[in-house]
Amino acid sequence: MATTENKVSSGSSTAGLSWARVCKDCGQQHEGQDSHLYEYQDEVDDELVCHICLQPLIKPMDTPCGHTYCFLCLSNFLKEQDFCPVDRLRLQLHQCRPSSLLVRNLLDKLIVMCPHYADCQQQMQRCELQPHLHNRCPVFRRLREEAEKRKRPSWNELKGRKGDSEPSGDAKHSATISRNPTRDQPEPGLINPAFEESEDDNTPLRSSLVAEANVVELFREEPEQELGLRIVGGKDTPLGNVVIQEIVRDSLAARDGRLAPGDHILEVNDVSLASVPHARAMAVLWQPALLRLTVMQEKGFKSRDLRSDHHPSSSSTSTATQPSHSPHGNVTSNHNPGTVLQVTLMKSVRTEPLGIKLIRKSDESGVFILDLLVGGLAAKDGKLRNNDKVLAINGHDLRHGTPESAAQIIQGSEVRVNFVVMRPAETHEEGGSSREGHSRVARRAPEQQYFRRRSTYMKDPPGGFSSQEKTVSLKKEPRLSLGITIAGGRDCRSRLPVYITSVQPVGCLHRDGTIKRGDVLLSINGVDLTQLTYSEAVSALKTQTAQPQVVLRVIQTISEDSEEDPEAASKDEMDPMDDPREDALNWTPLWTRWLGLPSQMHWCRDIVLQKTNNESWGFSIVGGYEESHGQQPFFIKTIVPGTPAHFDGRLKCGDEIVAVNGATTVGMNNSSLIPMLKLQKNKVTLTVVSWPGSLV
Repeated sequence: MATTENKVSSGSSTAGLSWARVCKDCGQQHEGQDSHLYEYQDEVDDELVCHICLQPLIKPMDTPCGHTYCFLCLSNFLKEQDFCPVDRLRLQLHQCRPSSLLVRNLLDKLIVMCPHYADCQQQMQRCELQPHLHNRCPVFRRLREEAEKRKRPSWNELKGRKGDSEPSGDAKHSATISRNPTRDQPEPGLINPAFEESEDDNTPLRSSLVAEANVVELFREEPEQELGLRIVGGKDTPLGNVVIQEIVRDSLAARDGRLAPGDHILEVNDVSLASVPHARAMAVLWQPALLRLTVMQEKGFKSRDLRSDHHPSSSSTSTATQPSHSPHGNVTSNHNPGTVLQVTLMKSVRTEPLGIKLIRKSDESGVFILDLLVGGLAAKDGKLRNNDKVLAINGHDLRHGTPESAAQIIQGSEVRVNFVVMRPAETHEEGGSSREGHSRVARRAPEQQYFRRRSTYMKDPPGGFSSQEKTVSLKKEPRLSLGITIAGGRDCRSRLPVYITSVQPVGCLHRDGTIKRGDVLLSINGVDLTQLTYSEAVSALKTQTAQPQVVLRVIQTISEDSEEDPEAASKDEMDPMDDPREDALNWTPLWTRWLGLPSQMHWCRDIVLQKTNNESWGFSIVGGYEESHGQQPFFIKTIVPGTPAHFDGRLKCGDEIVAVNGATTVGMNNSSLIPMLKLQKNKVTLTVVSWPGSLV
């Protein structure tokens, strides 16, 4: 039996503890690259002990030679050596696999003591320690509250409050940015309409943008398990940085809850992504087992105007950005997405239920109130309503959370439960019904809002991206299949053109070798395929394939960086028959593949943003004319929390802006676009093209 060493005395007080240095998973103070520390109640069997650190295994990895180590211990060891620590056989990390579910469950069930046992007197299974720390441990909660008092909470912008006697966000922002020297100098073509100060004396200044560099660890239980991130950007794109465009619902990243759309990925397992092309960044993100992501996360603006500190705070309501208070303490908002409210419920006892049913929606991330139980605490209070979107509970960000995580926070709370919710606007942009509870998706995503890119909006692809047309003419037996599978279609979510997901070896196109996976279909036997839905494309292909001669036209997009670094793009280019683990029907192209498509194949949509006063629109743009790169399209690079663009929810990082209020951005430079955005005081219509980010 192995005797584990208690790293921190269970009787220690909070003196000397720092929230910044305390690990948010194990509650101990250790370096970020070191394994978590636990205080085990009993001795642990030697079979469950790592042979490197001599402690119970954490995220165990099995080697081909039959030994098991902690992931961090093994990965750190293999950075210096190339053999197994026990039998010294040759070994590389990619050869190792996570241990069986049985072993992981045995480790999770080991009994540990809370690192603040002297105060909370709790012991639990190891897998339950993190939820205990975040929801029940009084010492951990006190450390967090003290840290939040020393800085402006990120939800202050949402709730419209003004901080009193708090340190300036400017110092924090500059300190954060200093960790990434490349952000100190403005990038060529970068304009930030999101960050401009207000010129209206009646509007608080919000030019101090708060951002933090954080480390997030995600653990793949299987080598091919998706994280659930859609990624845009890279050195070879106008965005420069690698940015999270979207979090896939119910994915590993969504369940973890710490990453959000708009986060900039700076490093992965100590590998910098600052100067790597998109395909290489994707290859790095597909590393097996543990991924340690260093991300820059925007937290929103910090107000620097304290003139409105004394407004009434009881049951106060605020707009999603700057509030306009009425004599009754209520606020009306011109934002289409709705109004943000703060609601506090007081339980008579800690275990009293609130009487709230929470759900998730298929078409929008986050947590929503489905129903308030009659006679329940929330129904009696009367401030929460059906269809309210829960943004936060007791300071926990739930914008991309789940009903399960929300319920866990509520159950772990004391008698006071603070909600921040967003209530959909009752006036609908598309002239729909204004009944309360009507989903805002119904008013903002009608079919007719998509349209083909107009001739006045045409432009060349970004630098480094292009396309070439290919034509295949072949004679075949009528019953012989082409041997391709397709996806996309103008009825899919992103209005993608129909593209090829696989070329099967049983078909005649495979023998020809011209057609590749990822090629976009243009026509077959003169029948245009570019404007068809998926089912229409399938029907057209079947009809024309029955002919004895087939002429197929496709278009292939080309990226210069992929040609220079074919290894980085190998996962995207690999033939599905060479990779039996990959389902060809689920294969999706990299985001960069879409950038080379000609403009006439783009589908656009109009997004109308509204705001009050002279506040920021809440997004930054990169692109325009540059001497070194010529004319580049304008892309959305950052969307700032607590702003109109953020609450509207339709703009995404990586979207291309092709027009503003109907005026094309083609040929514009920064000095032309900045005044145009500044002139839009309360409403702006952005025409955008949106491609789905690369899935990892």
